[in-house]
Amino acid sequence: MASRCTGLLLPDLRTSLAGFRRRSTTASSLSLRCRGRRRLGSLACVAPPDSAEPQTDEQAAKDDSAVDKAEASSTSQDAGNPTFPNKDLSRRIALVSTIAAVGLFAYQRLDFGGVSLKDLAANATPYEEALSNGKPTVVEFYADWCEVCRELAPDIYKVEQQYKDRVNFVMLNVDNTKWEQELDEFGVEGIPHFAFLDKEGNEEGNVVGRLPKQYFLDNVVALASGEPTVPHSRVVGQFSSAESRKVHQVVDPRSHG
Repeated sequence: MASRCTGLLLPDLRTSLAGFRRRSTTASSLSLRCRGRRRLGSLACVAPPDSAEPQTDEQAAKDDSAVDKAEASSTSQDAGNPTFPNKDLSRRIALVSTIAAVGLFAYQRLDFGGVSLKDLAANATPYEEALSNGKPTVVEFYADWCEVCRELAPDIYKVEQQYKDRVNFVMLNVDNTKWEQELDEFGVEGIPHFAFLDKEGNEEGNVVGRLPKQYFLDNVVALASGEPTVPHSRVVGQFSSAESRKVHQVVDPRSHG
């Protein structure tokens, strides 16, 4: 009974063991193949550091050339794009320009002592009155366009404020055709031209152009003191030519300017 069972069972057991061995062998083979593929794939993806080929000079030059071309193209595109001014910047520029203009005007006024030729003319004594009020007179021939006249205005004003009670200060505009006779009478060729007259209206001397303030002051003091002569009777400095005057018709015949 036992041998019979053994005879029946051994062949089946052998067959089962053989199948199990084949399956084990196949599984092991597949596992090894997969492992090999994973390792190969990993090795193929990561290159060793020393495996890169050295770059030749020619390849480096080509790369540099390509970079230069790209930069040039970018620059040309930027240059071709229209630029629009910033509104805030424009406003700031306009504000600065306005402030500069106002500052320049204020500086000119301060530089000239805040006194203009119009201020002197407004405070001047009319010429006809000066010849008849019994006081010595200083006659200034001037023009609004005369730079030297404008420059000397503050000094003239200061002296005038000191001696206006004893001396007449007259302003005659050479652009005014009303004073053509006086221009010839006093021989005015350059301006500013200062004529110093005694109480009777006789000329004691004259100074012309840009001169030290002391020259003008000394002559005014001599007139106020009643001296027969002035210390500076014929002195000429830098002046503007009277031939450049812009002649115009008098609007108000009574004007002394």
